[in-house]
Amino acid sequence: MSRRLVNPSRRLADAGSIPFVASIQSKSRNSPVLSIGLVVVGAILLIGYCYSNSGSSSDIKDVSKLEGGGSCTAEVLQTLPLLKKAYGDSMHKVLHVGPESCSMVSSLYQEEDTEAWGIEPYELDDVSSKCKSLVRKGIVRVADLKFPLPYRAKSFSLVIVSDALDYLSPRYLNRTVPELVRVSADGVVIFAGYPGQQRARGGEVAKFGRPAKLRSSSWWIRFFVQTSLEENETAGKKFEQASTKKGYKPGCQVFHLKSYA
Repeated sequence: MSRRLVNPSRRLADAGSIPFVASIQSKSRNSPVLSIGLVVVGAILLIGYCYSNSGSSSDIKDVSKLEGGGSCTAEVLQTLPLLKKAYGDSMHKVLHVGPESCSMVSSLYQEEDTEAWGIEPYELDDVSSKCKSLVRKGIVRVADLKFPLPYRAKSFSLVIVSDALDYLSPRYLNRTVPELVRVSADGVVIFAGYPGQQRARGGEVAKFGRPAKLRSSSWWIRFFVQTSLEENETAGKKFEQASTKKGYKPGCQVFHLKSYA
């Protein structure tokens, strides 16, 4: 059997009978510049879309840094001058406990007459060479807060805790907070999130194993009483006075505890 050849001109005629196709053909014949313009505009929009997506991913990464994501560690950096007003010479040997300890230790070292150490309670991922050096020297340690701290009693003049206790259940807080007090000589400062404070939940669970449990100030005060921990009212008042003078309003709850006698 022989195949009947289709007349190309017939195809074009049929296509032309469809209004939409006909209009496109007419426009493409009449204004070829329009087609080129549409291609250019489409390319620009595509590039802009990709660029905006890359920017948003970098913003998400920045949330885990000190400046964002409801971080109480960022609060510590802002309040260093206020803490020096409240604790004076007690700021000469400081232990920071919490994520971003490498950054905190580096910032504390820039303070005059201040030595610093850090405990990172979570695995360190994608850290800088400077942070690796601090870990290698033993200045910053990775340690699980559910177990006794690797320091002798009163090893540090002041212990500062941020973004760490919010992720522990009361069962472990009963052990961890007294341990922090044990290794301090002049007090412990706790930075804890406010109830309702926004945190990046997906990143939290991936890094900390559970979302933060943000507790009220009344809960913390009751906890301190139950665990026989005494608040440092003198340091607390000095901190509040310095904050008022500077017009500073903390974004996190700040608690001051006395060391053991």
